[in-house]
Amino acid sequence: MKTDKLYAQRLDEQDELKPFQEEFYIPEETIYFDGNSLGLLSKRAEHSLETLMDSWKKHAIDGWTEGAEPWFYLSEKLGKMSAPLVGADMDEVIVTGSTTTNLHQLVSSFYRPHGKKTKILADALNFPSDIYALKSQLKLKGYDPDEHLIQVQSNDGNTVETADIIKEMTDDVALIMLPGVLYRSGQILDMQTLTSEAHKRGIVIGFDLCHSIGSIPHHLSDWGVDFAFWCNYKHLNGGPGSVAGLYVNRKHFGNEPGLAGWFSSSKEKQFDMSHTLTPAEDAGAYQIGTPHVFSAAPLLGSLSIFQEVGIDRVRKKSLQLTNYLMDLIESELDDYNFTIANPKDDATRGGHVFLEHKEAARICKALKAEKVIPDFRTPNGIRLAPVALYNTFAEVWETVQILKTIMKEERYKKYENKRGVIA
Repeated sequence: MKTDKLYAQRLDEQDELKPFQEEFYIPEETIYFDGNSLGLLSKRAEHSLETLMDSWKKHAIDGWTEGAEPWFYLSEKLGKMSAPLVGADMDEVIVTGSTTTNLHQLVSSFYRPHGKKTKILADALNFPSDIYALKSQLKLKGYDPDEHLIQVQSNDGNTVETADIIKEMTDDVALIMLPGVLYRSGQILDMQTLTSEAHKRGIVIGFDLCHSIGSIPHHLSDWGVDFAFWCNYKHLNGGPGSVAGLYVNRKHFGNEPGLAGWFSSSKEKQFDMSHTLTPAEDAGAYQIGTPHVFSAAPLLGSLSIFQEVGIDRVRKKSLQLTNYLMDLIESELDDYNFTIANPKDDATRGGHVFLEHKEAARICKALKAEKVIPDFRTPNGIRLAPVALYNTFAEVWETVQILKTIMKEERYKKYENKRGVIA
């Protein structure tokens, strides 16, 4: 029976990714289901950080061109390692900046209002930081966000319909920016269809891949997506504050970036010190400042794991874990008023399960007291992310049993139904 722990243990015995659990530092006696907020440290990431620190120690300024991993080419190397995860050519990806800095760069580069095409299309469920950036970019161009930012509404508060997005692709839209996966519900948007429909209408389109990269496959180049950006500290385990990444379709190569900077330059021309920029002829043109070497270093190790495993195997196990979790929730927690608010079908569900409950903040605190680490999302959401590389089926089973005890014994009532400073 699926509700029997032995069933979970048998799944773990058959798990072809089981050896990779040893790669990660897992907090002792803890079930960590928050890898969609911050992934765990791997031994390879730790080693690559130590390697880059050692190059500073041994080579000083010559570390830019010498040592095991010359810093001058680090962003490009990491871009090549990341490219298969987003379905891109190696020169279409660069690891640089932060998520929101990269969004500002890309909107500055691709939002070119002209004539009646002045509006930006986004969605009402997007992560706040993206909306802050879009409003800021509109203001910089002299437009009122209340009039020029269109946000597609949700019919159920958790998901957005493809048809509703397409309906808003009107003649006055200049640029579309949407998430690949909605951060709350984990819904995967139909990026291929949306890109095709945008281009039929002469609209540039890009995606925020923060909650999709490392959890689902992408085919950005085949789909014709114009641009994308993401963080690397969630499913890709790059560490807190890890350097982010961006993608630019090669059809846009040769254009000067909206926000030019020192590392936007062609590497052959950079140290000519000319006051006229010669942009790099690839995604590197969209860098701005000097690479944050030590914040990028762990990615050398963490991305090497993905190179070895492959995103398709990660996705296969991720779906097995989340399907198993949903099955147990429905069979074991039916009496406790939980709602599974993420898509249940494999095609549109990302890497986590999203539960809604009126006591969600309290329940999350009770789970943490039992050493199960969830993620609370205001006002009533609980995100549980069993990660393919380091979580087990037995942990899924144990989590549901712990949650059942918390509800049955009303342990959550010890806590205030209010989020902490960081939720």
